[in-house]
Amino acid sequence: MPWFKRKSEKEKLQEKYSKLIEESYKLSHTDRKASDLKAAEANELLQKIESMD
Repeated sequence: MPWFKRKSEKEKLQEKYSKLIEESYKLSHTDRKASDLKAAEANELLQKIESMD
């Protein structure tokens, strides 16, 4: 009986996307340029996730 389920590549990317969005939000309060870079990186990742469907 398996206790732990391996995460699929899509699940890993979704977690990374969530972290990037959260970092982008936090940075938006202090450094807008860095926030925009994180948001752009997150959007690229989102496109990759959507193309997996």
